[in-house]
Amino acid sequence: MDNISFEEFKKMDLRCARILEVQDHPNADKLYVIKIDLGAETRQLVAGIKPWYNKEELVGRDIVVITNLEPRVIRGMESKGMLLAAQDEAGVCILVPEKPAKPGSAVS
Repeated sequence: MDNISFEEFKKMDLRCARILEVQDHPNADKLYVIKIDLGAETRQLVAGIKPWYNKEELVGRDIVVITNLEPRVIRGMESKGMLLAAQDEAGVCILVPEKPAKPGSAVS
């Protein structure tokens, strides 16, 4: 996301989620198709983190996601949210809760 205002940021619904399953995207080399547990529901995300993470290290991991975005189709696969990550010259780092958090918990 590029240069969002504080008001736009406040409207984002940030939730803790647990990664249940990770598959290679069938139409993209750098994308994963990720199933997450949000407590009351399971969702699918498409994320461009394949160059930095292998599938095995992601399954079971707690992450932070934006849940109130419009669904998008990315290379033929639906994505219903976005995981949060930081990027610098060393690569990508997924943002995670400091302690285990119940899936679906609001981030404030």
